[in-house]
Amino acid sequence: MKVRILVSFKDSVLDPQGQTVKNALHTLGYRAIKDVRQGKVFEIDLAGATKADAEKIIPEISDKVLANPIIEKFTWQIIEA
Repeated sequence: MKVRILVSFKDSVLDPQGQTVKNALHTLGYRAIKDVRQGKVFEIDLAGATKADAEKIIPEISDKVLANPIIEKFTWQIIEA
């Protein structure tokens, strides 16, 4: 089973890299861009895991290792069963 985890700043946290990208896009003429938020993507292959296993361990490792729960949030999805 393969799982994709998306980690990004919470909405209340400033994102200077996202702001820099937005400014660059505006400079290039893409004025329709309202906001840009950057983040991290992790793809984890779980050998022999069930959906119940993933539902237990993915939030746990995301909270403990992959994301800083004070300033970041995460979402995840199974991308390959």
